Amino acid sequence: MTPILLLGAMALDAVMGEPRWLWGRVPHPAVLMGRVIGWADARFNVAPRRDNGVLLVLSLVAGAGALGLLIAALPLGWLWSLVGAAILLAQKSLVVHVQAVADGLRYGVGEGRRAVAMIVGRDTGAMDGPAVARAAIESAAENFSDGVVAPAFWFLIGGLPGILIYKVVNTADSMIGYRTPRHEQFGWAAARLDDVMNWVPARITAGLIALAFWSARAVEVIRSDAGLHRSPNAGWPEAAMAGVLDVALSGPRSYHGQVRDFPWVNGSGAQEIGVAEVEAAIAVLRRVWIVIAGLMLILVLL
Repeated sequence: MTPILLLGAMALDAVMGEPRWLWGRVPHPAVLMGRVIGWADARFNVAPRRDNGVLLVLSLVAGAGALGLLIAALPLGWLWSLVGAAILLAQKSLVVHVQAVADGLRYGVGEGRRAVAMIVGRDTGAMDGPAVARAAIESAAENFSDGVVAPAFWFLIGGLPGILIYKVVNTADSMIGYRTPRHEQFGWAAARLDDVMNWVPARITAGLIALAFWSARAVEVIRSDAGLHRSPNAGWPEAAMAGVLDVALSGPRSYHGQVRDFPWVNGSGAQEIGVAEVEAAIAVLRRVWIVIAGLMLILVLL
C-alpha cells in the first residue's frame, strides 16, 4: 500500500508543488514546525547544556509520530497520508528554485547571486558566475537528498509518522544544528539525529544519480571524494552530481565573512561553469525522479 501512496504523492507534488494560493493563506506544516522549534529555542536554550536540546528532539519526534498516527487513523486515512507526503516532498519547489538561479544568471551575475542566496547559507555578495552556478548545483544535489529521497525513504519505512518525524528533525537541524556558541550544545541532538536519519538516504541518492546515467565516472568520484565533504552525508549526492556533470564542486567559499578552504569534489572537473551546467543539474533531478517513480511502480506491481 505504501509504495502506491508514495507514487501518488510524487505525482501530486510534481503537479502542484507548493501553490502560493494555499500557503499564502494557511501556514505550511514546515513553517508550523519552525515556529515550535523557534519558540523552544527562545524558551529553553538558556545555558550551554545538551539536556534541554535532547529533550526537545525527543518531544518533537514523539509529537510528530503521534500526530502522524492520529491522522492516518482518521477516516480515509490513506488519502490524508498521500496528501501529507505530497506536501512534505519538495521535488517541484527545488527545481523551481534552482531554475531561478539559471534564469538569474542569464540576466547577469547580480541576479544570479540574488536567486542563489534564497537556497544557500554561504556568503553570496562577492560570488562570480561560476561560484553562483556551483552553489546552485551543490544545493540541487544536497536538497534532492534531504527534500525528496529522504522524505520518500522515511515514508516507505514508517508511513505518515515516519515522514513527519524526518521532516521535524530536518527542520530542527536547519534551525539549531549549528556549531555556534548559542547552538553547539542545544542543537547537538538535532544535528546528530539528522545525520543518522540522512545516512542511508544520502547514499541511496548518490546511487540513484549514478544509476540513472549508468555513470562509471559518478561511481569513481563517489568513492574518491564523497568522504572529503565536511558533512557525513552531503558529499555523497554532491560527488555523484559532480561525476555525472563532470564539474568541480565544493572548494573554497565564504561564511559570515570568513573564507573556508574546503577541498574540491571532482577537482579535475570543469570549474568555469554557468547556466548550461545548472540546467543540466535540473535535468539530473528530473531523470532521477523518474527512476524513483519507476521503482515505486515496480513495487506496486510485485
